[in-house]
Amino acid sequence: MQLPKGLSMTYLGHASFKVVTPGGKTVLIDPWLEGNPSCPPEQKRQDKADVILITHGHFDHFSPDLPGLARSTGATVVAMPELCWALEKHGITALEGMNKGGTIAVQGLKITMTNAFHSSGTRGEDGSIGYGGEAAGVILETEDGYRIYHAGDTCVFGDMKLIGDLYNPQVAMLPIGDRFTMGPFEAAHAIRLLGVKRVIPIHYATFPLLTGTPEALREAAKDVMGLEVWAMKPGETIGG
Repeated sequence: MQLPKGLSMTYLGHASFKVVTPGGKTVLIDPWLEGNPSCPPEQKRQDKADVILITHGHFDHFSPDLPGLARSTGATVVAMPELCWALEKHGITALEGMNKGGTIAVQGLKITMTNAFHSSGTRGEDGSIGYGGEAAGVILETEDGYRIYHAGDTCVFGDMKLIGDLYNPQVAMLPIGDRFTMGPFEAAHAIRLLGVKRVIPIHYATFPLLTGTPEALREAAKDVMGLEVWAMKPGETIGG
């Protein structure tokens, strides 16, 4: 599991990650912490974050504790405009709204929002459902040009080939749990479309309904020469 010097990735469980870049920036991706049964206790509090990336509005990505996390860390939150508007109601002002196909520079990093096929919505404290914009994926490009693709929640789709052609991610974080996202069979085809050789499975094993496994992904993608499937354990850090 080799990463460039100074880059580290910590798996916080489910689809949540902490990335520390070679330039010293801490990036949280879809940080679902307090209510996440797979997030280790010592990781449920994150005291430092410079940037928070959100892929869509479901509770396990756009978590109820996000406003408090954004407020306590002072991080810049990058998300769909509709999710930024929802955060504004909580008094969060360090926001960068963007949409699919766009690329922005944030604190020396480049963030690109890609397509994803999934639903998206927020649930209010009164149980009401709010429109969360569309679901998306994100590409995080570090100061030295290393590109990490977090697919968010999605099915496989043909234009993943465009993502590979345009951005050539060195690592892809792909959901494999099935039922609510693609499973291992579909994720294997996503790997072929992207042309990526390093994959971190996400969005699996958190609940019994999520039945996909890294072993099934390896089997389904065994024809991909040189593929590395990094099945990280919650709390595990690679690189550094």
